Amino acid sequence: MIEKKCQTILDTYHNENGSVISILQNMQEVFGYITEDAVNWFSEKLNIPASNFFGVATFYSQFYLKPRGKNIVTACCGTACHVKGSEAIINRMRADMAIAEGEDTTADGYFTLENVACVGACSIAPVVIVNKKVYGIVTPDKASAILKDYEGKNRGR
Repeated sequence: MIEKKCQTILDTYHNENGSVISILQNMQEVFGYITEDAVNWFSEKLNIPASNFFGVATFYSQFYLKPRGKNIVTACCGTACHVKGSEAIINRMRADMAIAEGEDTTADGYFTLENVACVGACSIAPVVIVNKKVYGIVTPDKASAILKDYEGKNRGR
């Protein structure tokens, strides 16, 4: 199955120079992240070292080398959010989601928690975003409530 999906991507970009980024973007769109098997497949077909693909994928923050959760929770760590308690919010969310140390995705693949430098909404700091929905003036308790509400709506509780 991986070969068929990869071949479709390859057919689109085979004759274009400098297509590594485009291939990675499509690969991520198809598989949800950059898979080692797919990189190796393209490396062999295009005679481009796998390290070139991984070099690009690790340089740009838009690429993910591990599966991400169904729902993306983004916590702002910018100056305004930090000063107003983003660290406590992040710690509470990690605990509520039971995300293992050194990981960013729940074991069931339901949530991924990511920290970003700034979301540009300093006037409503601290800010948490769940699947592009922005929540402002968040406290640790409010963060817990947001996650519980979100789980209830989407997991059918």
